[in-house]
Amino acid sequence: MIHQLSIDEFLTQSKEHLTLDVRSEGEFQYGHILHATNLPLFNNEERKIVGTAYKQQNRNEAILIGLDLVGKKMAEFIRFVQPLVKENKVFVHCWRGGMRSGSMAWLLNLFGYEVFVLNGGYKAYRHYVLDVISTKFSYIIIGGKTGSGKTSVLHELKKNGEQVIDLEGLANHKGSAFGALGQEAQPSTEHFENLLVEELKIFDLQKRVWLEDESRSVGKVFLDLNFWNNLIQAPLLVIDLPLAFRIKKLVADYGVFSPDDLKKSFEQIVRRLGNEQYKNALAALEQKDFETAASIALYYYDKAYEKGIAMKETKDVKRIVFENDDYASIANALIKEVESQRLKKKQQ
Repeated sequence: MIHQLSIDEFLTQSKEHLTLDVRSEGEFQYGHILHATNLPLFNNEERKIVGTAYKQQNRNEAILIGLDLVGKKMAEFIRFVQPLVKENKVFVHCWRGGMRSGSMAWLLNLFGYEVFVLNGGYKAYRHYVLDVISTKFSYIIIGGKTGSGKTSVLHELKKNGEQVIDLEGLANHKGSAFGALGQEAQPSTEHFENLLVEELKIFDLQKRVWLEDESRSVGKVFLDLNFWNNLIQAPLLVIDLPLAFRIKKLVADYGVFSPDDLKKSFEQIVRRLGNEQYKNALAALEQKDFETAASIALYYYDKAYEKGIAMKETKDVKRIVFENDDYASIANALIKEVESQRLKKKQQ
């Protein structure tokens, strides 16, 4: 049998089963349901051929060309699916729940599988993603100048059972001119949102969610506007850590990279640093004096951060001074601060 499922039913029921995304490999790479497996009915080039026929000739001619392309691959599709199927069930989707998923569903059902098709296809999933992203969770933002160890603090909060989202981890970028160093290729903005939703959807709406203070872009990834608007109105806790500890953090994080890689990153901020400071940074890198190079970078980033804090939309900003980089203690202090603020609001 072939069943049509809503997006909620599809995501719930397909999780432990083979889920086939029959769009082209290019569509899949740009963004997909995380547990889906790509089995293209048409590959990138074939999809272009069929689409061109549809536009320049007519629907029937496009269908005939599609049948010619798919016909010789039918046995190959079944052989791919056979070792992966559980309980004789297969879940299928394409872009809009149209001919591609319908064709694959027909073939799988003909072979004897029970097939479940996503009504509305990947497009329905994207609507679901944007709805979840727009949800108003109780966000709390952790701020602090570059090198304050905000990501490390997030990890400590997670160890304490707090709900945490590491936006930089999802985006494969640390959010600065140096942020791509040592990172894998960034996902598309679309797939970043898919990754984000996988975390948001399991969170308890009644509990707080911690994130790091970011601009709307994290490298080449842009935060959804509704999500961003929720973040910029959230309370902001700013970690104030001595310069020496921040320099130590930057040296530990970036000193492992080659001077050439670091020079390329400095090139991206040369206009902000000025030629003299830029040359000083390059000279320091030549000598492998990473402390001096980090100090020069912080001169620019500290000014930019203070300017950004002054322009924040939220007025709920609390600076907390710490004497050292004990991130576990910092995380505990932030939790106590939030609990204290919550208690005061209850008493008012």
